[in-house]
Amino acid sequence: MRILHTSDWHLGKYLENQSRLQEQESILQDIIDIADEREVELVIIAGDVYDNSNPPAKAEGLLYRTLKKLGKNGERIVLVIAGNHDNPHRLTASTPLAKEHGIILLGNPKSKGESGAIGKHKILEAGEGYLELEINGQKAVVLTLPYPSEQRLNEVLGDIDDERQLQRNYSEKVGEILGKLSSKFREDTVNIATSHIFVMGGESSDSERVLQVGGGLTVRGEKLSIGAQYIALGHLHKPQRVKSDKVEAIYSGSPLQYSRSEIGYSKCVYIVDIEPGEKAKTEELLLKNRKPIEVWRCSGIQEALEICEKNQDRDVWAYLEIETDKVLNQGDIKTIKKLKPDILSIVPILEEIEIDNEYLESMKEKNIIELFKEFYLNQKKVEPTKDFMDLFTEIAGEE
Repeated sequence: MRILHTSDWHLGKYLENQSRLQEQESILQDIIDIADEREVELVIIAGDVYDNSNPPAKAEGLLYRTLKKLGKNGERIVLVIAGNHDNPHRLTASTPLAKEHGIILLGNPKSKGESGAIGKHKILEAGEGYLELEINGQKAVVLTLPYPSEQRLNEVLGDIDDERQLQRNYSEKVGEILGKLSSKFREDTVNIATSHIFVMGGESSDSERVLQVGGGLTVRGEKLSIGAQYIALGHLHKPQRVKSDKVEAIYSGSPLQYSRSEIGYSKCVYIVDIEPGEKAKTEELLLKNRKPIEVWRCSGIQEALEICEKNQDRDVWAYLEIETDKVLNQGDIKTIKKLKPDILSIVPILEEIEIDNEYLESMKEKNIIELFKEFYLNQKKVEPTKDFMDLFTEIAGEE
C-alpha cells in the first residue's frame, strides 16, 4: 500500500498581515500532482489543516476543492484528523458529503468513523480511535488520535501548576490510548497510526502554537512503541523523525515556510510503501519553495534601496534590517515599499550609544521634558531632533 503523509497546512494563515492563500493553493496543487503521479492509495493529513478555529470562507473553499481532487472521485481514500488549531466540529461538519469522495474527517480523540463504503473502497470496521480499511484488495488498520488536549479528552490529567506531574500523566494517557488501540493490529494488515501531538525532543519553530505553557502536553517517544509500521505525525513544522530507535514515527512538517525561523530547511511530503509484516519504506519528496522568506541586512539606507531594486522581480517575502545611525523617515520607508511591496518589516539596527547609568538614576529629579528625552534616547539609541522635542513640549503644555 502506498501512502502520502502531509500535515500542518494552516489554511488562512497570515504572515505579518500578508495572506498566504495564493501560495497555499499552489503548494496544495503540487501535493495533488504528487499523489497522482506516484499513484498514492491513501493520503493522511495529520492535523492543523486550518490556522484557526474560525477559518475564512476562502480557506474553507480551498480545503474542500483540494480534498475532492485528492479523493479523485472516490478512487483514493483521504484521512484527515484535527490538530490543535482546528475546530473539531467545524472540520467534520461536511462528513455526510465527504464519504462518497473517499474522504474521512475525524475531529476528536474519541471520534468514530462509520463502517461501509467510502468512495470506491470500504471501511470494514470502525470504532473509537481506529479504522480497518480495504483499499484495492489490501487491508489496513489505522489508529487515529486527533489532537488530544485535556478538554478534547474530557479528562483532567493533573495540576497545571505541577508541570512535571502533568507531563508524566499526559504522556502516560496518550501511551495508554495508543497501547489499547494497538490490539487491533494484525499480521495480515498494514498497521499504521496518525496523531497530532508534540513528542519530547522534537525541534519546533516560531510559527507553532505552544500546546501547553511549560510543556505539559508532551509525549515521551517510547510511548509510541505500539507495533505500528509507520506513525504519521502532525504539529511540528520541521520535517523530522522521532528520536527513538523503537518506532518509525515521522513529522512531515508544514508545506510552506510560516516564519523566518523556518528559512534554514526544506519542506516536503513523505511517500510510504508498506506491506503486511514488512518494514515501511519511506521517501522524502521535497516541495518547491513557492515564495521563500529571506532576511536582507544592509549597511545604510542606500544599500537597502539598491537591494530592493535588485530584487524587484523576485517572488519572495523579505525582512529588511538596516544598519543606521538615525531613525528612518517616512519618505525612505515609502520608497522601499514602492520598490518591493513584499517587504514584511523594516527594522533599523541602530548604533549603540553609551549611557551613564548614574545619570539615569538621577532621572527622578528631572521634569517631564527631560525624562521623555532620556526615554527616547534609551529606546531609539539616538538623540531626538529639536523639532520633535518642540512638538512634544507643546503637547505636554510646558515651555
